[in-house]
Amino acid sequence: MTSLRIVIAEDNLLVRAGIEALLGTEGGVEVIGVCSGYDALMTSVDQEKPDVVVTDIRMPPTLTDEGIRAATALRDTHPELAVLVLSQFLDPSYLLALIAQGSSRRGYLLKERIAAPGELVSAVRTVASGGSFIDSVVVDSLVSAKARNEGGVLRQLTPRERETLAEVAAGRSNLAIAARFGVSERAVEKYINSIFLKLGLRGDRDTNRRVKAVLMFLDSDASSR
Repeated sequence: MTSLRIVIAEDNLLVRAGIEALLGTEGGVEVIGVCSGYDALMTSVDQEKPDVVVTDIRMPPTLTDEGIRAATALRDTHPELAVLVLSQFLDPSYLLALIAQGSSRRGYLLKERIAAPGELVSAVRTVASGGSFIDSVVVDSLVSAKARNEGGVLRQLTPRERETLAEVAAGRSNLAIAARFGVSERAVEKYINSIFLKLGLRGDRDTNRRVKAVLMFLDSDASSR
């Protein structure tokens, strides 16, 4: 079995070492490069040709949004490369920018969750397989904010539909959602179709509608700030 080849980009030495140590204990994963800034990351990708990049959201030279900019640029130059962005921030504007060109092979994980058993590796494997991963803590926070906003678009969804949308945003399949809820896959399909109908998402491919539904609740949170 071929190992997943990973490049880590993180300017904090201790955090970088921690990420490398966590990934180094997993079978089928190989860290082939580490760097601390945007330019070094882009060079490393060209030279090492990794399967996955695990990057901080803020790095030199500007310490603003280098991780997001790298993910966006790599979508064009290396479309098969997966990128997992690590962040200290719940700001949905970062998420919107990360998945603006598509959610496949993109992930967003809070740094505070890196040490949670299996969380980092699960995120890495999810994006490497072509899926999307959004930290459940981030999703729960955003959905809760929508529930408190009476004028928000999600007010028309039932509690179970909001829970389902949170699972969709986290990149989970209908089968995985069904397992988490203890219901049939058909029941999940009904929840999702109801969400699409209430949010006005009709006549599009299911994958695109799932992404658009996620964008709608992230965008509505950002615009309410």
